Amino acid sequence: MLVRKENFSNGGLMGIWKMDETIDELINLFPDQARADAETSINNIGSNRRALELLTTRITLIQLLGRATVILNRDDGKPYLKDNSYQISISHTKGYVAILLHKDCPVGIDIETISNRVENIAHRFISDKEYINPNKKTIHLLLHWSTKECLYKIINEQGVDFKQQLHVTPFEPTSSGIIDAQESKTQAKQTFKLNYEVHPSYVLTWVIDTKNAPGFPERS
Repeated sequence: MLVRKENFSNGGLMGIWKMDETIDELINLFPDQARADAETSINNIGSNRRALELLTTRITLIQLLGRATVILNRDDGKPYLKDNSYQISISHTKGYVAILLHKDCPVGIDIETISNRVENIAHRFISDKEYINPNKKTIHLLLHWSTKECLYKIINEQGVDFKQQLHVTPFEPTSSGIIDAQESKTQAKQTFKLNYEVHPSYVLTWVIDTKNAPGFPERS
């Protein structure tokens, strides 16, 4: 079920789908002209979860654009639309798919189910200069991880060290807000402002990089 569809003032489109459906139920949601292709797309997928994610991603995109279009992947795994009509970022987590689109601007989105398992890997992506509130440890760590996932997607570089090359400016987590972050992987050493939200079952972060697109003087 599409639980959120949002058109941002800067031209961005965001959709979040809660994956409650079976494979057959998802296929039946496709328009008649796209249903056969949807069935074919999962024929060689052995994982039920992967098939659900693929179908959910495609139906979410149809809901956002009002038409079917093909999602392809570059050699590094980064998704793109075959017709190049939009920049796209996709994120999956347990039970949810999130998509962010913009016609001109690079985009990054990440959604993470709330779980304290993130505490077991914190040493891999949190540097000594980054602040984690011990009273909100799980949420704060997840927001750091999610922010760095967005940065990784938007700078489009391989071999990024999340701990040493992606940096989150200290902040106190609330239900929603803006996170300032930087990357030191590229020569540009770019800074970004990312939006975040904390929901009962997941955290969400996203960024639309208006600064690096023609006609957008400010980052949003």
